[in-house]
Amino acid sequence: MSLRERLTAQIRASGPMSLAQYMTACLHDPDYGYYATRPALGEGGDFITAPLVSQMFGELIGLWAVETWNRMGRPAPFRLVEMGPGDGTLMSDLLRAARLSAAFTEAADVWLVETSQPLRDRQRQLLGENLSWAGALADVPGRAPTILVANELLDCLPVRQFVRTERGWAERVVGLDDAGALAFGLTGAPVLDQVAPVGAILETAPAQAALGDEIAARLVHDGGAALLIDYGRAVPGFGDTLQALRRHRKEGPLENPGEADLTVHADFPAVLAAAAAQGAQTPQVLTQG
Repeated sequence: MSLRERLTAQIRASGPMSLAQYMTACLHDPDYGYYATRPALGEGGDFITAPLVSQMFGELIGLWAVETWNRMGRPAPFRLVEMGPGDGTLMSDLLRAARLSAAFTEAADVWLVETSQPLRDRQRQLLGENLSWAGALADVPGRAPTILVANELLDCLPVRQFVRTERGWAERVVGLDDAGALAFGLTGAPVLDQVAPVGAILETAPAQAALGDEIAARLVHDGGAALLIDYGRAVPGFGDTLQALRRHRKEGPLENPGEADLTVHADFPAVLAAAAAQGAQTPQVLTQG
């Protein structure tokens, strides 16, 4: 049974699913999810990220990490954590630049937070065994300051979408059309106070906000800093940012469940609001455009 067939059967049995549920299944289903089974990075894959374009990207982040560690008072030990480390290129370049400070590398307890076994295997081939892996940030030991890096992680976290109709707001869901194919639809009548014209789409990112909350809570408790790099919005706004990438081309998000990378724009206002609620100091968004 393919993932499409599994999702079709689930919808027939239980009704339409939220966009967040659909994204989670497409990306992380243990048998057919994109990241669980077939992540294809690089020029010959489905998409390319900044660390694969130039080693300077990761090296600059390495210099940032060393400078941040110096400003923190050079704690030893400390946790150097990357979430969503891809094939390990960013961490490899980061550590190469960080070798300019022998004290930094000696103090660093390096952790990669990765749920994909195929990507873990690629990371291990590139980086070796002198570091540790965890399936979630909560599995990384605390009680030491943390310097955390995440490049294009927020955009992979599931979102919900709401559409302004003539009768008010309705949630966008994934169901079946008359022919039994996967199709978008609307359901429910959520109470939202946003004023918008008919047809406007509002994305909410509870998973992104939850990650901001978790990271900030750790930094407030143990000390440290985090650098989250992604494409997204710096101010709240409307719009459908969901896209599917396969072989470096965009396609419909429902065309090939589990065979394409699904992404959305990072909701930095939601992430920063969650971080500020935990008491994180001066969270900022730096944009280039």
